[in-house]
Amino acid sequence: MTIHLRAIEHRQTNPQKTDFPYSVPLLQSLPTITFTSPVTFLVGENGSGKSTLLEAIACAVGSITVGSESVETDPTLAAVRQFATKELKLIWQKRTRAGFFMRSEDFFGFVKRIAEIKAEMLAEIQKVDEEYEGRSAFAKDLAKMGYQNELYELAQAYGDDGLDAQSHGESYFKLFNARFTGSGLYLLDEPEMPLSPSRQLTFLSMLNMMVGQGAQFIIATHSPILLAYPDALILSCDGNPIDSVAFDDLEHVTITRDFLNNPPAYLKHLITSD
Repeated sequence: MTIHLRAIEHRQTNPQKTDFPYSVPLLQSLPTITFTSPVTFLVGENGSGKSTLLEAIACAVGSITVGSESVETDPTLAAVRQFATKELKLIWQKRTRAGFFMRSEDFFGFVKRIAEIKAEMLAEIQKVDEEYEGRSAFAKDLAKMGYQNELYELAQAYGDDGLDAQSHGESYFKLFNARFTGSGLYLLDEPEMPLSPSRQLTFLSMLNMMVGQGAQFIIATHSPILLAYPDALILSCDGNPIDSVAFDDLEHVTITRDFLNNPPAYLKHLITSD
């Protein structure tokens, strides 16, 4: 079992500040968080602050992202970045710079960018054909080589048709496998969004394989399927301060289980007859 990031301490340098993200109750009352498992889940209702906390951890770590912006330059993270720098102290068991930070919107943005790069390379190859008309095949091949090499590398990483030609679940796994580097710290915000229930089970299998290779995960999620990962540390962000909770005690789990056991009991108040 590998735990790279052992704990996070909240310095509380300026308890009087009230602007975002200091205004988020979860961050105001943030205790020392000790990571006791290679897989930690942050769970809570929308607006509970779990994604903001994950962003703050990513900024404090200086994580690589899969989006177009770095955590160090992304303007949407400016306030969170300032909070992380001043307020969070990281305690490492084994310092690592491997891994990445991925939000659900980063995934869709990355898929779009890969498609744009492929289109740009194909356009450049077409341009070479036009500009080198009448010249030798060797000269054309030499001029195209850089573009063709980049297309080849994209195909090796993400498939011949590109991520945009695949289902969201397939492209997510392609991206994840391409960017996974083994031992490292991986911060994921709601990775279940593009995944069907069966794909979420596949993701759990991938998670287990990666943990076996020395990966540590901190994941913000709503998914009862992901939350069932054995021996994971589950931190509820619905209360103040944040605290660990057992899987069977999670509201996400009890509501889902009760609904699946008796849908009519929930739906009778929602569905009206003509």
